[in-house]
Amino acid sequence: MSTAPSLADVACAHDGPHPVQALTVARFAGDMRRVAVPRAEAQVVVRFGPALPGGVDVHAMGARTQVQRKFVRGGQQAVLARLQPGLGARVLGLPADALAGRVLPLEDLWGRAATQRLLEGLVDAPDAHAAGRMLGGALSAQASARHHVPAPSPGLRAALARLQVASVATVARDLGISERQLRRMVRHALGVGPKTYARLKRFEHAVHAARAAPPHWAALAADVGYYDQAHLIAEFHAIAGATPQAFLAELRGVHPAL
Repeated sequence: MSTAPSLADVACAHDGPHPVQALTVARFAGDMRRVAVPRAEAQVVVRFGPALPGGVDVHAMGARTQVQRKFVRGGQQAVLARLQPGLGARVLGLPADALAGRVLPLEDLWGRAATQRLLEGLVDAPDAHAAGRMLGGALSAQASARHHVPAPSPGLRAALARLQVASVATVARDLGISERQLRRMVRHALGVGPKTYARLKRFEHAVHAARAAPPHWAALAADVGYYDQAHLIAEFHAIAGATPQAFLAELRGVHPAL
């Protein structure tokens, strides 16, 4: 694949039935550390680089609950597709709770033939835009082929939106279901429970807000849903293993995967 543009150049998002919620592309010109903010949604990652067998590989990742750090050799490029909540099983053929916390070669999920067809096409892609479209098309085709896998619950989208601003009890009451049903719905879709999902989204929002402007931590904590600044600090320690200030400083010196 030819040289890819920067991350922001090819970031995109889908709101409709397409199985890919968001697509990002990163290029690592030199050796660097990479920091990945945890996501509740399943993701598929394609890597390109001279050190990889055949120049390309592809993996699926389940829900992650902690910041991941790794060293990346220069000359690599990556295309990352974040899947729509609830569609991971249709795309990958594995229940969300079985994939949570794991990274698996796509071949283990799709089989050798289907994965090899995708890899051969990706190697020949002229640029990152084409590689992203090819990956999205392959993911969509897999989802269509598994039409027998149940679709996400009709209330899932509303539940996930409400969980970012309201308690599990409140969301369950608003949707007219029990808390047990809500927990089962979210765990089936993502592999994590509703409280964990809300926690990850709150952390994600806090990181984005802090990077957008010099933060006043007490005000930021209130804006994104923490009880207070102490709660925010405790969550950063638990999820990132660092204070908010230290984690921001770390992100400034690495390639963030947000």
